[in-house]
Amino acid sequence: QVHLVESGGGLVQAGGSLRLSCAASISFFSRYTMGWYRHAPGQQRDLVAVITGGGGPNYADSVKGRLTISRDNAKDTVYLQMNSRKPEETAVYYCTAKYACGATYWGQGPQGTVSS
Repeated sequence: QVHLVESGGGLVQAGGSLRLSCAASISFFSRYTMGWYRHAPGQQRDLVAVITGGGGPNYADSVKGRLTISRDNAKDTVYLQMNSRKPEETAVYYCTAKYACGATYWGQGPQGTVSS
């Protein structure tokens, strides 16, 4: 059973910073590739960033240089640091977990809502 809980969302002014956290209740957390997606009003859900168990990150082109994904395997937690936020990035941010070719697990999202 995998359970993901996002936190840290809130109201942020354009240009401001915010850090989202995702606490995972998951066995062998370090083996999972963790990710962040966002769903803006009226748009499709888009991938923001992923990080492998070994810590290698990959980012959507639109966020490179401004957002940083990281993880603490000792705390079973993944983070998304958001800097120089843009108003159009108002969205619900979802945490994901995926192991190898298995299913993708999703967090609930609302606690990761970021708006401006």
